[in-house]
Formats: sequence, C-alpha cells, structure tokens
Amino acid sequence: MAKRADIESALRRLAPRIPDHEFGAVVDHALDSRGLRIATPESAAWLSLVAYVRHALTDYGDLLAQGYDQDSARFFVRAEIERTFASWGVRHPLDATD
Repeated sequence: MAKRADIESALRRLAPRIPDHEFGAVVDHALDSRGLRIATPESAAWLSLVAYVRHALTDYGDLLAQGYDQDSARFFVRAEIERTFASWGVRHPLDATD
C-alpha cells in the first residue's frame, strides 16, 4: 500500500497548482479506495485526481442520473476536466480509458 507522503508527492508533481482542499480530497480518496491499495503512488494519484474532478467538479453524476451511459457522460465532461487540469498545471493528458 502506498504511503500518504508518496501519494502527496506524486500528486504535487501531477498537479502543481491544485488547491489545498482538492489536494487533500484527492489524497484521501487514493488512500481510502480499495482498488488503489496495490497501485503505485503515481497511479493512485492520477486515478484519484481524474475521479475526483469528474465526480466533484463536473455534471458527470447528473448525466448518469439522466440515463447517459458512462462513456457518453465521460465524453460530455471531458473538456471541463481538461480545463480544470490546465488551471492546476496538469500536463498528463486524459486517454480513452480515463
């Protein structure tokens, strides 16, 4: 299991301008997620970052509630995620599986 300090360090490299509140939420998610317990700190930070922005800062959940499937909902929020990432200094591109 990755240590908090390792995930924090990886997240700072991925998103150097992420606000403190979001930083803590992303790190907490990485540590609390059973699926990320065996991930490297870099993978845990990235996957948590993507999930946090998608679920907390976009209309993704609303789109799912309206009946959109996951792929369609992800398509519609992709640009918003990318704008948030750009403002936080994220250079890692989203790929088709993100």
